Amino acid sequence: MTLTTLLGIELPIIQAPMAGVQGAELALAVSNAGGLGSLPSAMLGADDLRAELETLASGTNKPFNVNFFAHQPPGPDHARERAWREALAPYYLEYGIDAESIPAGGGRTPFNEDAAELVEAYTPAVVSFHFGLPDDTLLNRVKATGAKVISTATTVEEAVWLDERGVDSIIAQGLEAGGHRGIFLTRDLSTQMGTFALLPQVIQAVRCPVIAAGGIVDAKGIRAAMDLGAAGVQLGTAFLLCPEATTRSIHRAALKSPQARHTALTNLFSGGPARGIMNRVMRELGPMSGDAPEFPLAT
Repeated sequence: MTLTTLLGIELPIIQAPMAGVQGAELALAVSNAGGLGSLPSAMLGADDLRAELETLASGTNKPFNVNFFAHQPPGPDHARERAWREALAPYYLEYGIDAESIPAGGGRTPFNEDAAELVEAYTPAVVSFHFGLPDDTLLNRVKATGAKVISTATTVEEAVWLDERGVDSIIAQGLEAGGHRGIFLTRDLSTQMGTFALLPQVIQAVRCPVIAAGGIVDAKGIRAAMDLGAAGVQLGTAFLLCPEATTRSIHRAALKSPQARHTALTNLFSGGPARGIMNRVMRELGPMSGDAPEFPLAT
């Protein structure tokens, strides 16, 4: 089964939800063009999420995806967090950042009661999760709305875990993918493999349709994934230069430069491994640091 059949869309392409560089406008543009637009919601409070959902609901009659995190917030480690803030203090000072203005908890909230109520109120066609799934009570409320449920796997083991819990489709996220790794059953990064190695193994291991993600940016990559049996693809970086994205000018310039070919996994900006373009902080502190607090507290 392809994504076009499963999700009722014209093109088997999902625009990856990308917090900090997009809102409803990009999701609307993609959905209205025949793909599946996605709204990142982990950094939105209930009022902001409601406003974005209202924009989506009034702006299209096409399917769209609302994405949430399903991580388990770590317990407080005040000494570690204080030491991390001290390590970052020179950067805060240089760029005029008030450390006290940084949201508590890293500003990333897992799927909760408030989010479930908004899903029930707006009934998006697709609800996706990163870092596993919410607890059964919340997940069943999402399923009861009729939404298709999608989540991300970075290993075969994670894919089987998701399949056993009745998701409608699984995103096989290869190591090339930009942004946060959806890893949730292990912290061992040596388990992570490239998209075109992971994809066929996941397809063989699960019953539901599989979506390829990671390093796919053009028609050739899409065709290659589909030839391996993918039901569709999820692309993120490919949309960052769209006029509807809120990507800042400094990042647009970096994406257009040779610098964009030099990426690395880093935990410096959230505590969880995420792929980004190499920058000064990554060169000076990492890119991976054992001193960083647990995700999402390294801010």
